[in-house]
Amino acid sequence: MKSTKSAGRYAKALLELALDQNKVELIEADMLQLIKLANEAHDFQIFINSPLIQIEKKVAVIKEIFKDFNETTLKFLELVTNNGREAAMIAIAEQFIAQLMAHRGIVPVTIISAQKLEDKTKAEILSKINGVVNGTPLITEEVDATLIGGFIVRMGDQQIDASVASQLQRMKQQFV
Repeated sequence: MKSTKSAGRYAKALLELALDQNKVELIEADMLQLIKLANEAHDFQIFINSPLIQIEKKVAVIKEIFKDFNETTLKFLELVTNNGREAAMIAIAEQFIAQLMAHRGIVPVTIISAQKLEDKTKAEILSKINGVVNGTPLITEEVDATLIGGFIVRMGDQQIDASVASQLQRMKQQFV
């Protein structure tokens, strides 16, 4: 939990710096590339999480890997590493993107259904979401056959579960 809190603080500081310097789009692109690299190259995560590698070596390698990054981003990654928070680097990048979306008034909404939703059903769900969400919803659809039927809507830390699987689970608990 501590690393999540510190990642949020570092991300907030980076966002404020990006806004002050008018480099939001550049730093956003850098953070997205950092997240992509971390998801594709497991070795990178092992490298930044390794306590055996000296900080100076980590900084040198980070500067080499991300030499195309904006100067502000590179200095920020160097600061994070020198402060011993390199293990939270990916979480910081993810928090930065989340905070930037919130700053822009974009609310990520995930709709999970047992099968691909029909356009009519999707439109009904979206109309109800638009009435609840403060901002512009960014819809992501996922299919999870274990739901059996129905859907789940996730918006930040809120979840609306209208799936058949959860209804069956509640009925099972009532009988037990």
